Amino acid sequence: MPATVRIDYHTHHERCGHAEGRLEDYVRRAIEIGLDEIGLSDHMPLLHVDPANYYPGMAMPMEELPRYVEEALRLKEKYRGQIDVRVGLEGDYIEGYEEAIERIVTGYPWDYVIGSVHFLGEWDISDSRQLHGWEGKRVLDVYERYYDAVQKAAKTGFYDFLGHLDVIKRFGHRPEDEEAERELERRTLEVIRAQGVAIELNASGLVMPCADMFPKRRMLETAFELGIPVTVGSDAHKPERVALNLDRAVALLADIGCRELATFRERRRIMRPIGA
Repeated sequence: MPATVRIDYHTHHERCGHAEGRLEDYVRRAIEIGLDEIGLSDHMPLLHVDPANYYPGMAMPMEELPRYVEEALRLKEKYRGQIDVRVGLEGDYIEGYEEAIERIVTGYPWDYVIGSVHFLGEWDISDSRQLHGWEGKRVLDVYERYYDAVQKAAKTGFYDFLGHLDVIKRFGHRPEDEEAERELERRTLEVIRAQGVAIELNASGLVMPCADMFPKRRMLETAFELGIPVTVGSDAHKPERVALNLDRAVALLADIGCRELATFRERRRIMRPIGA
């Protein structure tokens, strides 16, 4: 029987401004807890807002991007034989900034790039400091904008997998029309399937107001029915949170019938037997 794999493909570190610990701290923690692969995937620098006039600590400064890659590549070599370090990026999709995103995505030797939607215009829907952005809006309208952006992200071809697919629910905002929400989810997953992109089961939502993984079980079941590959990530912002609740994520995947996890090397997807 092929060996199972233990991975965490979604982590952040101090350069992004809202996480703690050095890159090496995350690698060493991953070794300590027995992971086979650790993905370093810090936030892409902000492209569409002036960091000096925006909320502090949103992402790494642009000048830090090459330093981040250089350090990650050095750690990959330093720990070769102890753990497979994958050098990644969480690359925001921002409509209208595709050329700038593409330069970053193609300009470095990534193992993988996560496509995440945090921003609707200048509003970061994942930031607790910006909850006022919901004021005066119909929740379903925001969901429609959000999933439209996710679909456009999938169609760019920039990304290896899409991160925390329904993070729009993070703070508990849910449309009253559940059928319309289901239709948005289904339509989005069908676009992702058509583009051949994988998705992430992100366990971080379990400790957030929504108290649920991203995506929810019903989206995950639909993704499995459609044959969409899945990887897993903790979204750790502290070294001690590497792989936090990923045992529950893997158990959920196994429960719906998933038997493989997507892993990545040099922008190539490699399916590996799931570890339960």
